[in-house]
Amino acid sequence: MFLTEKQQAVLAFVREFIEDKGISPTLEEMSQYFGVSKVTIYEHVKALIEKGALKKEANRKRSIQIVEEEAPRKAQPAPISELRIRGRIAAGDFIEAVEDDQSFTLSDLSVDMDRCYMLRVEGDSMINDHICNGDLVVVEPADTARNNQIVVAVVPDEETGSRKATIKRFFQESDHIRLQPANDTLEPIRVPTCEIQGRVVGVVRARL
Repeated sequence: MFLTEKQQAVLAFVREFIEDKGISPTLEEMSQYFGVSKVTIYEHVKALIEKGALKKEANRKRSIQIVEEEAPRKAQPAPISELRIRGRIAAGDFIEAVEDDQSFTLSDLSVDMDRCYMLRVEGDSMINDHICNGDLVVVEPADTARNNQIVVAVVPDEETGSRKATIKRFFQESDHIRLQPANDTLEPIRVPTCEIQGRVVGVVRARL
């Protein structure tokens, strides 16, 4: 609603008068306050009524009321449309786990996006699960996994003293953990233990 400067002043006076005294001002009280004629005040009030800012009951002296605007509806949280790309993850041999923050915008995924992040895949050890070199995997943070789940697994690198990471299918065997590739040409990786950093819950094909 567009109001002139004078109409805004009259509206503000009416609001403050009602809040202070609990009743609405008369045209005479408003004309005295602004130092103008009752006719001038009447025209301003009439315009404010026509614009929907005020309302008035006929034949009543103190019946001017403020028309309160409807409270805006509570905004719904915007769907999260961007995930962090934290770095790269091996789908062949292990590579050093190095973070390299980027971002990737998504329109919709049926997971808790607040918690998830993404990794870009390097290698073809998971191609039978349709996870190819260059793809982005959506990872839900977790420190445990069930057998046959695709996980982000991290193990110590004895040669460098750092850690190395890969995505594989997780299997807890009797005396070791088997990290199973989804590629018929590759052998499984067997380790005494490993750290689970997350479960793969989605794949985005993104060729860059």
